[in-house]
Amino acid sequence: MAHSLAVRPANGRRTWTVVDEKYRTVAPVEDWLEAHRQLWSPNTVRGYATSLAQWWTFLEQRDETGRWGDLGVPAVAGFLSWLRNGRTVEHTLVDPEQAPEAGTLEARLAALISFYRWQEAVSSVPVAGRLMRGAPRRAPARGLLAHLDARTAPAPSSLVRVRRQRHRGRPPLLLLLSEIQAILDGCAMPDATLGEWAGNLRDRLLFALLAETGMRLGEALGLRICDFVMGRGSTPYVEIVPREDNTNGARVKMMRPRRVYVGCDLERLFADYLTHLACRAAVFGIEVDAGSPLLVNLERPPLLAALREGTVRDKVSALRKKRIGPASWTPHWFRHSHATALLLAGTPEWVVSRRLGHAHVQTTLDLYGWVREDEALRAAANWKSYISAWQVDDGR
Repeated sequence: MAHSLAVRPANGRRTWTVVDEKYRTVAPVEDWLEAHRQLWSPNTVRGYATSLAQWWTFLEQRDETGRWGDLGVPAVAGFLSWLRNGRTVEHTLVDPEQAPEAGTLEARLAALISFYRWQEAVSSVPVAGRLMRGAPRRAPARGLLAHLDARTAPAPSSLVRVRRQRHRGRPPLLLLLSEIQAILDGCAMPDATLGEWAGNLRDRLLFALLAETGMRLGEALGLRICDFVMGRGSTPYVEIVPREDNTNGARVKMMRPRRVYVGCDLERLFADYLTHLACRAAVFGIEVDAGSPLLVNLERPPLLAALREGTVRDKVSALRKKRIGPASWTPHWFRHSHATALLLAGTPEWVVSRRLGHAHVQTTLDLYGWVREDEALRAAANWKSYISAWQVDDGR
């Protein structure tokens, strides 16, 4: 069975690779990953390594690892069936109880096609040519001046496809302000008698940042102290700065910088946390400055080291066990809730897109277009008032 492993080279950042059942590095996969490590985020490398590790496991079970560069459509179709059937058998007449989501299967297939297209370009491996012979997908509608852009004609698509729902489901939300407030209070609450916060102030600041800015978790974990700029009579804001040297591996998606303005309540919470952080640093004799990570370990070693994603997952699990928030909520729900609230308040889509850091406003419309659509459809419920002016009195 192949595995994707996290490795940290000497004086290097953590990355992922794939080893086979005898714990030998899978050379063709490692070549592909190495060629893209400087282009992809660590999470992308991890996702692709996971997909290729499952592909290599499938070939091991078929005893076809030696033919990895001479396969075709039947093998890739069998791989998807194998994934659907719990990675046990390729063919079954009984539907599995817990099949992977269509999105998961699409991600595995996309990684596989990307791998083989690179191998075709570099080493003339013919697999991609056998897969990419399908008819081009229907091109989307184009504008009046579309002939002026540089887009080419649709390319052939894969003969192996995953059937998906035509319409994207609505993203999960924290529907009530009380749900968000319960999560924040589950982390820390002000103690009126002592005049200070009781609980973990860092966790409250983290979730408050996600709720009020809509930023991604990786963006929040990569913040430095200097990135939170206090208003001093103006509007405070958070600078989301792309960096490649974050010790916790956090990274801004697509390395796109942006500025997110925030309210006074979050500014006060940041000031309280910064005071708490400075006191803890003084106790431990550790120096902090404006370039130090904002969200750090305050109670357990490594002290004042940048907070990692795994620690946040543990915190979310602990809050869920206490039945704080919805049963399956994740930090990304704050982002969905933030975007939905802005659109319900009438904020233009392009403003929401800029605030969330989407590359294109169409991404915002694809994810949250249902908000305005529901509003318009709800207005159509009063259709009788619209057509009353159409009625003509015939005199009877």
